[in-house]
Amino acid sequence: MNSSHPDNIQISTMGIIGIRSGSKGVKDKNIKMLNGKPLVGWIIEKALKSKYINRLIISTDSENYKKIAEDFGAEVPCLRPHDYADDNSPEIDYVTHMLAYLKEVENYEPDIVVRMMATVPLQTTDDIDQCISKLIQSSDLDSVVVIAEARQHPLKALKIIKDKKNNERLVTYFSDSGREVTPIARQNYDKAYYRSNVIACKKSVIDKTKSLTGDNVSYYIIPQERAIDIDNPIDFQIVENLVEK
Repeated sequence: MNSSHPDNIQISTMGIIGIRSGSKGVKDKNIKMLNGKPLVGWIIEKALKSKYINRLIISTDSENYKKIAEDFGAEVPCLRPHDYADDNSPEIDYVTHMLAYLKEVENYEPDIVVRMMATVPLQTTDDIDQCISKLIQSSDLDSVVVIAEARQHPLKALKIIKDKKNNERLVTYFSDSGREVTPIARQNYDKAYYRSNVIACKKSVIDKTKSLTGDNVSYYIIPQERAIDIDNPIDFQIVENLVEK
């Protein structure tokens, strides 16, 4: 992990990874072993090799998770309060909690905050650095988000509703029309993308907008296979197969 940026640009960049202990879809997902390594270890190792990140911070509510993260070389300055670690806690809360703690205890304030997640283990150091580099190079941008093309287009989503007779029927997610349930060729849609869970944002933007992205958001696109976000046991099996190959 380098202490200065390429081209002698003096910018303080803090990476932060949130790993709360209350995962429901996969128990202890953030530390579940993947090819002999705890899941969080994958993103920690990639982030520590970044050309830009000066400090890598872990936000967790678990002493066990804290030890694992520290063993991989990340910092855990304090434990996350339980109020910021339940299923409904917005991500911005644990980020601003850590920023406030570091400001109060160390008088430390980064210029850029890079939020990453343990659940996307196949991302590369270059994915992270390309995202940060793009933000550094433009004074107009608030943030840059790593994205990948959606595996299923959102306009193909369906929902079940009840009609006036209280009978259930299937309609498109974006209207109450059953006719639009008919499949439409993917080529007729504009491409759709999802976040791939790296967000580089200026700290001043977080202070001003109380969000991790602000208003002027750019992007860096990665392949779908590097963007798999583990949310359930099937996702975990897919990633295990990709790692083995």
